[in-house]
Amino acid sequence: MKHYNLALAAATAVLALAPSLSQAQSATYAIDPTHTFATFEALHFGTSTNRGRFGKNSGTVQFDRAGKTGKVELTLDMTGISTGVAPFDGHLRGADFFDVANHPTATFVSDRFVFNGNNVSEVSGTLTMRGKSAPVTLKAVRFNCFDHPMLKREVCGGDFETTLKRSQWGVNWGLTMGVPDDTRVLIQVEAVKQ
Repeated sequence: MKHYNLALAAATAVLALAPSLSQAQSATYAIDPTHTFATFEALHFGTSTNRGRFGKNSGTVQFDRAGKTGKVELTLDMTGISTGVAPFDGHLRGADFFDVANHPTATFVSDRFVFNGNNVSEVSGTLTMRGKSAPVTLKAVRFNCFDHPMLKREVCGGDFETTLKRSQWGVNWGLTMGVPDDTRVLIQVEAVKQ
């Protein structure tokens, strides 16, 4: 009977600790701006592909691999958009496209992670740009975590992509002239465990 009571007490203690143990698996990761880039690709009148990137970015990731949950908050600095062609950059920053004078940042907030085994395969959330919000799902092309040899911390990241209809955010320039609505967005991200 004594052994039974000890076993019951131990089991009760483990069950009582279980919620805190699962919460302990969740960690905060700071997005590394030197290894995180958001780029876009859009057809130019159905011929060549225009490419560009958004400048500075920042944000955090809450990640619980054991619980298979997570949350992302990513902010893109729209004022730093760059295609390598200064006049085109100016047009993209203007009211026809991203209207950065009134909307200098865009944000992606997600609290739905889909896993394939232990790896993230998809992240769904809301993209807010030009004052408009719409759902976006980023598909993981690859995802991995590793112990960074120089930082001595865990780093998680991968390559994610999606195709947006830019008109959902009021970016309508050229649609009536044959410039496609579809814009491919690729996000390379690494985040360092804090």
